[in-house]
Amino acid sequence: MNTYLFDFDGTLVDSMPTYVSVMLRILDENSIPYDSGIVKVITPLGYVGTAKYYVGLGVPMTQEEIIAKMNEYAFYEYAHRIPAKKNVIEVVRALKNRGDSLHVLTASPHLTLDPCLKRLGIYDLFENVWSCEDFGTTKADPEIYRMAAQKIGRPVNEIIFLDDNYNADLTAKEAGMIVCGVYDDSSKEYTDDIRAITDRYITDFSELL
Repeated sequence: MNTYLFDFDGTLVDSMPTYVSVMLRILDENSIPYDSGIVKVITPLGYVGTAKYYVGLGVPMTQEEIIAKMNEYAFYEYAHRIPAKKNVIEVVRALKNRGDSLHVLTASPHLTLDPCLKRLGIYDLFENVWSCEDFGTTKADPEIYRMAAQKIGRPVNEIIFLDDNYNADLTAKEAGMIVCGVYDDSSKEYTDDIRAITDRYITDFSELL
């Protein structure tokens, strides 16, 4: 039996264009300059971590106001439109049927995470569906992976973590997890970087079988 800890955005669902655009829209509306590298930085932070980061960049809003605005922009897309990535639903069901232990850890809030997984019909396949908000920290903190392992009840070095983001993969590796990089169009420029720091790399979920 394998124990899997899946990222959500860009790993299970094809949501990175929405996830990123929601965050960058806040900067655009407030005329805050940025370059393409910011996507790599904010993706593992989630809405709470990104809101804090944005305040530091000079966005003239409180963290709470920024988070509320991101949730407003994102909710409809996640609840009604965002699809699973290719072969994800079939593979997750197959892993569950063979007895593997499946869990989710994402920077997305439950407000968008839960409705999306339920609409896709796979929410109940996971033993735990966690947002960073459940841990009070972000995926840029190695401790979140150790806390997740403790809650799962398995040694951290026996859990396979899957994520499309370089920084999250790197941090999970530092925490001691087995890390599998996942291809996503949004992070294709970092493919070689991700391959270099992970134990495995997949371009399609069917490779897990």
